[in-house]
Amino acid sequence: MTPPTRYPRRTVLLLSAGATILTQTLSSAFAAPASSVHIAPQPMGQALVTLGQQTGRNIIFTSDAVANLRAPAVDGTLSPDEAVKRLLRGSGLKAEAMPDGGVIIRKGTPPRPKPQRLRETQAHEIEQIVATGHRTRSVMSVSGDEMQTLMPGQSPMQALDLLPGVTFTNVDPWGNNEQNSSIYVHGFNQNQLGYTMDGVPLGAGAYGNYNGLSPQRAAISEDIGSTSLSSGAGALGTASTSNLGGTIEFTTRDPKQKAGATINQTFGSYSTFRTFARVDTGNFGNGNSAYMAFARQDARPWNLGNANRQGGYQVNGKFVHKGENTTITAYFDWQNKAEPNTQGLTAPTDLYARGAFYPDLNAAMAGYPAESSTKAGPATPNNKYYFSAAQRTDYLTYLKISHRFSPNLTWDNQLYFHYDDGAGVVATSIRTNAILTILGTYLDPTGTKYIKNGQFTYSVAGIDPKVWNATGGTGFAVRTTEYNDYRGGLTSTLHYHLGHHNIELGGWYERNNNMQARRWYPLTATNTLTPYERPTNPLFTQWQNNFYTNTFVTHLQDSWKVTPRLTLTAGFKSELVYTNGTLPIAALPQSLASSVKGAKTIVDTSTQTIAGGTIPSYNPFLPAFGALWNFTQHEQLFANIQENMDSFASTGYGSTSPWAVSSQADFEKFKRSGKPESSWTYETGIRTSHPINTRILTGISGQLEYYHVDFYNRLGTISPPGQGISGVGNTVANLGSVSTNGMDLSFTLRFGPHFSIYDAVSYVSSIYGNDFMDGATLYATQGKMVPAIPAWSDKFAVNYNQGGFNAQFSGSYMGVRPGTITNSVMVPPRVLLAFSSSYTFHQIPHMNSLKLQFNASNLTNSRSWSSISAGDGSTYTGYPTAPRMFFGTVSAAF
Repeated sequence: MTPPTRYPRRTVLLLSAGATILTQTLSSAFAAPASSVHIAPQPMGQALVTLGQQTGRNIIFTSDAVANLRAPAVDGTLSPDEAVKRLLRGSGLKAEAMPDGGVIIRKGTPPRPKPQRLRETQAHEIEQIVATGHRTRSVMSVSGDEMQTLMPGQSPMQALDLLPGVTFTNVDPWGNNEQNSSIYVHGFNQNQLGYTMDGVPLGAGAYGNYNGLSPQRAAISEDIGSTSLSSGAGALGTASTSNLGGTIEFTTRDPKQKAGATINQTFGSYSTFRTFARVDTGNFGNGNSAYMAFARQDARPWNLGNANRQGGYQVNGKFVHKGENTTITAYFDWQNKAEPNTQGLTAPTDLYARGAFYPDLNAAMAGYPAESSTKAGPATPNNKYYFSAAQRTDYLTYLKISHRFSPNLTWDNQLYFHYDDGAGVVATSIRTNAILTILGTYLDPTGTKYIKNGQFTYSVAGIDPKVWNATGGTGFAVRTTEYNDYRGGLTSTLHYHLGHHNIELGGWYERNNNMQARRWYPLTATNTLTPYERPTNPLFTQWQNNFYTNTFVTHLQDSWKVTPRLTLTAGFKSELVYTNGTLPIAALPQSLASSVKGAKTIVDTSTQTIAGGTIPSYNPFLPAFGALWNFTQHEQLFANIQENMDSFASTGYGSTSPWAVSSQADFEKFKRSGKPESSWTYETGIRTSHPINTRILTGISGQLEYYHVDFYNRLGTISPPGQGISGVGNTVANLGSVSTNGMDLSFTLRFGPHFSIYDAVSYVSSIYGNDFMDGATLYATQGKMVPAIPAWSDKFAVNYNQGGFNAQFSGSYMGVRPGTITNSVMVPPRVLLAFSSSYTFHQIPHMNSLKLQFNASNLTNSRSWSSISAGDGSTYTGYPTAPRMFFGTVSAAF
């Protein structure tokens, strides 16, 4: 859909504003790069907020990093770097420059406070659940320590569910199951967000990821230092081409400055056994430090039998060299896992979980009819399956070099490489017309007596013996979707401080070679296969896609400190994603056929499957404009306007991609007229971080935000109108627009040094702007809500700490969700409650600390749907919520 004509005017206004700011750079070239700084002695957290306001720098920190620390007085006309240095002197904290010119404050090796001083500082500051950033856009983060409090070893994606505007669901209590993982942020799904880890692009967040990997595969959970969400629009320098709805940044912990070791052991429900171990070298000369970490997860999936396991192994290593002007960081990650998948149920239904027969093949065969039977499979369509799993092996590494040429000029460069070898494995019954049509097309193309209504069938004469015998004689076959991904790239960014301007110029290049293939394997009584091993020697390859993608992204941004309290930013990025998609093995036309009434033979004999070709995703000017006004010492207003584009996904059959169409003619047509998805995001809000001197309430911090999003050129898979009687021939088309409005409110109330309450409430209205045709069917979606997104949601956490004891009671509410694109069926609301408590012992001989932790999830044992896949009629696919579980963790630090 073409955007309304008002957008050229809006682009001109933004470009004019950006040009004004960039032009001002020249007139301010000789202004003193310093600010008037006046900070009184106070808690470190409040001092850093004040410093950010006075210098115009984005200063990001988590409350656990600054807890129990007091800042000294800092006065004078100082550069931002010198002001930060003086403020942190003697605290053990360290400051690291961010790509956008801001600063991240991290824990170093703070001096051990005296008991009296410790009690005094505790009276000023306590743990804060969520930290907000000093940005022109909405940025919120959850610390790694808070992640481990919520659930030891959990996916960092699951920790984001604590934030306003985020809906994360998963059937797994740790959030690790990728097949049914779902996240929505301000109306956009997981494939329309951008993800990075330490600046390395993680791709588009797809289950069969074609250009990256999930964050839990990129780093061990315990090694994640923080998880940050830009819920409206990400930074221009973020290495992503899918971030329509914002960006998620994961940051790994740095090596500790003192040598030591950490061992965590978690036990729990369903035979959970998770081990984490890490060894730190400490400083070993010339600013060098490193660590090696290992994790092993093993548990029984809660809805499967005792022989089923989930988890795997993971290794991380990180080296940091900090010289006088140069910082070098090297990182390595290896992981190998197998995750049994939970099959969804066609809902509404009274069933809750489908389960699986594995490893009892005899029971599976007894539950399905024999070769000669004409009886349908049991409980269709919610029958049990034999097994299904995701198998993944990844290698990820990067080298980052940051050099400061002068106090005003820094150059960051990062090289990275990622290799993924994966497969989705499903052992499925062959006794359905759809599966028989695929198998029969390849294994017995002349078996016309078994064809009815354009499909191979067992409804009259049973299953074709050739198909039955070739697949192993058990009535089951194994289908795989296999992936190989080789990608590497470079990011490079210059940061220049000139007068009252912070200028950022950067570029990103990536080369990605990606292969996806669908293969079929026999399953015999003597070679039953398992969910945990890759099958070999396929019966046939149904199709194979190869993609070769070059990504070029550049950006330019200026942050202009107009006054000590007002900062304006303006900039733009250019994107070119050039993908050549090929199809070395195309699916036989007959295997794509569906039922056609009255057909006596396979009717689809002429469909030409796609040969492939090259389509670029290109936009030379994606502007952004922002403002930040510190109108009091404790409050600030922010606003941001930004345009983004989602490049075409380099995937083939079964996806929403130009290479998923079933004819070369449709591909060429889309190449001429199809457009990438794009969005305009508007957000504005107010932040506060305010100490309050009352007997009960001692502090409040929070953020209120309003946002509006115009989403254009939404892509969808449809059947072209008038396609004839073949029953095949899907194509991909732009289906129209979506308009989203919403508000987020989050706050933390602090009651003295030991007690706090956090709450985040969100409202979102995401509405389709158009109807569309699928074949001969009109779907009246205009004015309907986008499915799977709750209009209302709320999250809370009540936290208490005293000495070494900590307890936290948390929960989330998800309102009613539309289950279909026409809103014909609604998904009931969901409430989940959780509890965590821990005690840390100090002064133990030969140990730094010993921590005992207890966690309980889904306290009320709620039976509700977690993720859903929206339907187009009167049903949807629902995935269950994990039941109540209990876990205990022992952590020892040496």
